Amino acid sequence: MRVGDHDDAAPGDAPAERTSPRDLLRRFLQGDLASLRVIGAIALIWIIFQSQNERFLTAQNLTNLFLQITAIGLIAVGIVLVLLIGEIDLSVGAVSGFAAAVMAVLSVKHGWPAVPAVIAGVLTGAVIGLVQGTLFTRFTIPSFVVTLAGSLVWQGALLKVLGQTGTVNLSNSGITNLANTFYGEAVGWIMAVVVIALFAASTLYGHQRRVRAGVTTEPVALLFVRIAVMAAVTIAAVAILNSDRGVPLALLILVAFVVGFQLITTRTAFGRHLYAVGGSAEAARRAGIGVLKIRVIAFTLCSSMAAVGGILAASRLLAVNQSSGGSNLLLESIAAPVIAGTSLFGGRGSVWSALLGATVIGSIANGMNLLALESSVKLMITGGVLLAAVVVDAVARSRRQAEGRV
Repeated sequence: MRVGDHDDAAPGDAPAERTSPRDLLRRFLQGDLASLRVIGAIALIWIIFQSQNERFLTAQNLTNLFLQITAIGLIAVGIVLVLLIGEIDLSVGAVSGFAAAVMAVLSVKHGWPAVPAVIAGVLTGAVIGLVQGTLFTRFTIPSFVVTLAGSLVWQGALLKVLGQTGTVNLSNSGITNLANTFYGEAVGWIMAVVVIALFAASTLYGHQRRVRAGVTTEPVALLFVRIAVMAAVTIAAVAILNSDRGVPLALLILVAFVVGFQLITTRTAFGRHLYAVGGSAEAARRAGIGVLKIRVIAFTLCSSMAAVGGILAASRLLAVNQSSGGSNLLLESIAAPVIAGTSLFGGRGSVWSALLGATVIGSIANGMNLLALESSVKLMITGGVLLAAVVVDAVARSRRQAEGRV
């Protein structure tokens, strides 16, 4: 892992080395600029589906698309944290369903207010992650074994909590409004300005810190291009959403979690430790990092985000049932960050990959639904996309190793 990729180096006197176009191409092939590939892929996917069905790029369908990706995106945020330490969590689908069931039963059958019920659901996920993370670290059991077993346990717990009815319909507006609240045009534009300003400030501030530290920097022109692209995407998204029902609260929740965890992973000691453990656990241990603690925290946060995703999914569907957290949710939640450049081998990736990857997965699923493709075709295409992403990740890693980079 290169220190300059994920955190700020200590200030030094060496002049900043500028990145040439040839270096940018090399970094693109090595996976360092994965977000550019993903944005291009999203544009291509949208063009293809629009050519097949003219309803794909309508405001109504794109609003539905953004609502559909919130659960996957939220769960994927937690998956990113576990992938960064080089591990995997196969229980997030079942955890999301179980946590949502706990919330629903407390709200509907026991009369709990919305806020305490939601908090109880999130805490359920946190406790599950703490238990699974502790079992994984204390007994050195492979994480996929612990979480695979946990997946079965939490699926059974879901059925037990729901009882004989098998379905709990949500009626508390405090819960259902999470995925069914839309803000007016003025609020949407204010939020767009805030998001663009924060992104621009963060990008330029990070560039200045790298210059002062003497770390390799990108051309200033490229930074402004990136800001301009992000601004254009944000403005277009808000314009589309405002032309339908407005900006959904669920999407704002997803973006807030993505931005929050992006700052945590790139601007805090905990975030640097995540990358260090994923890059080399032994080297991190020798550097004085509490590897076991970092791993437990990562799994705890992962299951907590799975619970948040499950609660948003329940809010959108207005119910929790025996299939909650099932179907392709696990596959899509893991595929999302991998597709967008987070490495399965640990130590490389970005929380933004959760949002970008969820958009890719959601766009493909939404487009296939509009085309009324058979379930068998949908599964094969989704699996093929994940396989392609893993192959790209492996090839990029091989290129980095060939040049002596981890």
